[in-house]
Amino acid sequence: MGNELDGKVAIVTGGAKGIGRAISQVFVEEGARVVIADIDVATATATVAELGDAAEFVHTDVADADSVQAALDHARSHFGGLHVVVNNAGISGSRRRLMQDDLRDFDRVMAVDLFGVMVGTQRGARAMDQGGSIVNITSIAGMAPGVGFSSYRAAKAGVIHFSRCAAIEVAELGVRVNVIAPGNISTDINASFDTSAIVQRIQPLQRLGGTRDIANAAVFYASDRSAQVTGTVLPVDGGTTAGPPPPDFTAINSLGDR
Repeated sequence: MGNELDGKVAIVTGGAKGIGRAISQVFVEEGARVVIADIDVATATATVAELGDAAEFVHTDVADADSVQAALDHARSHFGGLHVVVNNAGISGSRRRLMQDDLRDFDRVMAVDLFGVMVGTQRGARAMDQGGSIVNITSIAGMAPGVGFSSYRAAKAGVIHFSRCAAIEVAELGVRVNVIAPGNISTDINASFDTSAIVQRIQPLQRLGGTRDIANAAVFYASDRSAQVTGTVLPVDGGTTAGPPPPDFTAINSLGDR
């Protein structure tokens, strides 16, 4: 790896495992110092131990604005500044169909998945002295309609629209705001799904994506290579949002020959 993020200080919410852990790890590999802001003490502590002195852990509930602010303050005081905020923390909520969903999880999903991104973006932009980059993690579930997970889908769609609005507002501060939309990535949040079967059915690029694929996209947004890029949404989904794999034309043509 190189030094794309040499000298930069970053915060990654939900950075203890899954996509957040991969982002934290790749950021450190690229020369950044990283504060992992997470609610899972045991897992975050273990992750920081693996990453070494370039990483710090701050116990953070992104649904609590004061908790987010404390993590930002720690990054500035411990590492001497702040250049990148990755608002990654999220929960999935209920998978029930709409007509059977009592929406009991709506408040918590919105608090973590949308409010957490909003406050992380706002407070993060305030904490950056000389501009910087904010990377918000949504999902392809927020880009295309689907069945179930209604609160999650609504929150992730909100992340996209909010982020594009925020990009306009904070540009005068030299802060960029961009969004990554993962799709069909094997993580704990979708462990109950057969991601390989999903890829085969709906993804043109027949390769199961990994968490480092998302991390590599985050490096681009966090680095100076994207200095002229803001207000964008990048699906990292093997082409899923572009459309399903082509049909088997061989079978179709054989039917036409009969």
